[in-house]
Amino acid sequence: MSQKRVLLIVGGGISAYKAPLLVRALEKRGIGCRIILTKAGSAFVTPLSLASVSHNEVHEELFDLTQEAKMGHIELSRSADLVLVAPATADLMAKAAHGLANDLASTTLLATNKPVMMAPAMNVAMWYHPAVRRTMETLRGDGIHFVGPEEGEMACGEYGPGRMAEPEDIACVVEGFLNGKAVYGSLAGRSAIVTAGPTLEALDPVRFISNRSSGKQGYAIAAALARAGARVTLVSGPTALHDVPGVTMVRVESARDMLAACQSALPADIFVAVAAVADWRPKTMVDVKLKQKSSQGSPNIALVENPDIVATIAQSGTNRPSLVIGFAAETHDVLTYAALKRNNKKCDWMVANDVSGDAMGGDTNAVTLLTPNGHQTWSQAPKEQIAKRLVDTIAQHFSAAAN
Repeated sequence: MSQKRVLLIVGGGISAYKAPLLVRALEKRGIGCRIILTKAGSAFVTPLSLASVSHNEVHEELFDLTQEAKMGHIELSRSADLVLVAPATADLMAKAAHGLANDLASTTLLATNKPVMMAPAMNVAMWYHPAVRRTMETLRGDGIHFVGPEEGEMACGEYGPGRMAEPEDIACVVEGFLNGKAVYGSLAGRSAIVTAGPTLEALDPVRFISNRSSGKQGYAIAAALARAGARVTLVSGPTALHDVPGVTMVRVESARDMLAACQSALPADIFVAVAAVADWRPKTMVDVKLKQKSSQGSPNIALVENPDIVATIAQSGTNRPSLVIGFAAETHDVLTYAALKRNNKKCDWMVANDVSGDAMGGDTNAVTLLTPNGHQTWSQAPKEQIAKRLVDTIAQHFSAAAN
């Protein structure tokens, strides 16, 4: 069997310093590397170091007379089994999305007829920028594959998603892809629905019943599921958060709207009900058109119970997801109430969290995961870390079920 080969394009981000480690990780798996080093990338890693670890010439210039006499960018674009861009900067991704070809890297990406995989790396604010989200949607539509990014501390000191996946993880994904796996990631091929944020139940055109949920934990879980390779639909109540890149966003207001959106997204393998759904709604709006005046006195508002979304999905018959996970936000006797909810709602797992502090609006959380096999407590940590741990546990669940 001939050796598998990757054309590695090294973009101009701080993560470029990991490129030699990535080359070694690929070679350890029997995958050879040819390398294109961008001008910006050469500010972080030298051509000599890449040539030394890859045992191949490193290509840098589009208008290299020796190479281009033989149409070098065409040969490079066709010579490998996979074109891998790591780090994939916002600039390189935008060039690829818009078909620009003003240097060797972008020209090669435009000229290739081979699969392309990108390992994004950028500041968290850049990752969430609407322009980058549009770029991601375009590239996914063009068939580009992605690995990462991960959450973590940035070189700039900020924290969040945007770090390039680790070289060993990228190499593992590449190896699986080249061995015939059309999709990759620990949850590749799985579909997931996540609910997040509060719901809003209108009293009149101005006033409403709601709660303090920020949506941060649900959004973090949706992002972690997407990074693990799942196809994710995020059904969100009203929040101030940005859309999650690579995730299908459905924005709703009321509990009934949220349930309808979840049912429309079925079937799915995974359902994670993180949203803080209002338990009650007004039986009728006081007036659908007119704001009530305080001079009219306090209105007598009759309330009715809202649908129980997680219980409805957990008991949806043939459409039921394989794994239904609920969240129990409690202020006392947290584990007792969470266990009762898991049984009563017919969930597979229940995540219990104490919201007597600032968990509903803050950036950290401490939870206990209850399953049929017992429970495990995860101490206070950023919500992104809680999300990653939950998604890792979900992936282990499906892996064990398949073996």
